[in-house]
Amino acid sequence: MSQFPFKLVYDQRYDLNLGAHVFPSQKYKLIHTHLLEEKLAEAADFLAPSPAHDEEILRVHTAEYVDKVKTGKLSVLEKLRMEIPWSEKMVEACWLAAGGSILAARHALKDGCAANIGGGFHHAYPGHGEGFCVIHDVAVAIRAMQAEKGISTAMTVDTDVHQGNGTAAIFAGDGSVFTLSIHQENNYPMPKPPSDVDIGLEDGTGDEDYLAVLEKNLIQALEHFHPDLLFYVGGADPYCEDQLGGLALTVDGLARRDRLVYEHARRRGIPVAITLAGGYARRIADTVRIHVNTILAARDTFAKRSAMA
Repeated sequence: MSQFPFKLVYDQRYDLNLGAHVFPSQKYKLIHTHLLEEKLAEAADFLAPSPAHDEEILRVHTAEYVDKVKTGKLSVLEKLRMEIPWSEKMVEACWLAAGGSILAARHALKDGCAANIGGGFHHAYPGHGEGFCVIHDVAVAIRAMQAEKGISTAMTVDTDVHQGNGTAAIFAGDGSVFTLSIHQENNYPMPKPPSDVDIGLEDGTGDEDYLAVLEKNLIQALEHFHPDLLFYVGGADPYCEDQLGGLALTVDGLARRDRLVYEHARRRGIPVAITLAGGYARRIADTVRIHVNTILAARDTFAKRSAMA
């Protein structure tokens, strides 16, 4: 009998096979393997996504940009800004990640929670990619759910160490989507377009200060805005040994962060769709462990929901 009260979405093609690159795209495969080998999940818990349709991508991204990405006709500057090499496999992975977040959103609305073992590409803008992000899978999924009349409103809670600039830009002025980002202030990106709530933390912020300010702002946001779906962008990079971050959270503190977000959503009956964002620890095993903990915290939280139902 599976321990999971919800579905996990994964495809082996999420791995871009970048080799010795600071973005460890092999982490998706390692997370999947870890969950199975440690018997934390079973094969039946996983769903394989289909690539997002261009129609779904075009609700967020411009036709010119989508064509450039699909054909590889990006300028040198555009490629440098993305910070990952263009290839047909990269395009396939990006469309699959967006399809994975759409599938996770659908199942979250059905089961209360679902997780895409990938996605969270929150730096992608309508007309360009940056910071390892090409297609904004979370925005694509939210727009898909709205188009399908599955939801009217959504909230994004972004805990990556880097501010969700693409998310902020895409949903600026859109009253149907509330954006919250907690991040290191003195870090990429610069400048930071405003989210509905931006929590810019000082360098070296640790567990207790982080958790206190996150909970305070999350409670205020949920009292003000009542979403039909919460998209959780779970970053592993606030970790104290992350190469691209300057916060000081421990592995335990990051797991407590995840549980905090899930518990507040569960108490209010808000479905949660999970994506895994950045993570660049010196030891990839640490990044994998943190992401696995994000999934397990959801399992434990929403198992309670199932038991109470």
